[in-house]
Amino acid sequence: MEKIVVRDAEKAMYPSIREQRINAYREYIEVLPADHWNALKKSISSTIAEQEEVELIVALSGEKMVGSVALFPTKTNAYEGNIEELDYPEIRMLAVASDARGQGVASALISECIKRTKVKRFNRIGLHTGEFMKNAIDLYEKMGFQRLPQYDFIPANDGIIVRAYQLKFSEHE
Repeated sequence: MEKIVVRDAEKAMYPSIREQRINAYREYIEVLPADHWNALKKSISSTIAEQEEVELIVALSGEKMVGSVALFPTKTNAYEGNIEELDYPEIRMLAVASDARGQGVASALISECIKRTKVKRFNRIGLHTGEFMKNAIDLYEKMGFQRLPQYDFIPANDGIIVRAYQLKFSEHE
């Protein structure tokens, strides 16, 4: 794979970003109840990440989009009312193309979100992930994210928990 370039998405990319997210999350069709998959698919294919204040970021390898992520600002309804508004930025909808996994794309996108959060002088960043997303959880924990169970939620009332994580860093890093 060519060098990964991380940058802001262009508006023309939005439809393909939504499609890429759905394709990246398809592996969970087999492990989730149909209602939960449908709720997840609706969430990741929504245009909520295309709001003006949200930073939609892509990872490119050459001309090919290999990943994307949305960085929501503080005090945003990032989860359509499932949790209270948070006073720190939130990483959402991280997606990496299946043929680009294990090549540092997710780490590059998360690192970009952390960098942007530090530039804005916040000392922490958060995210939520499904308890079934084992590889994502492993990556977040390796990067230093800590569990915040008080911000967990169950979006489809099926017992499947969306876990909250937070990474704190000093403002002088």
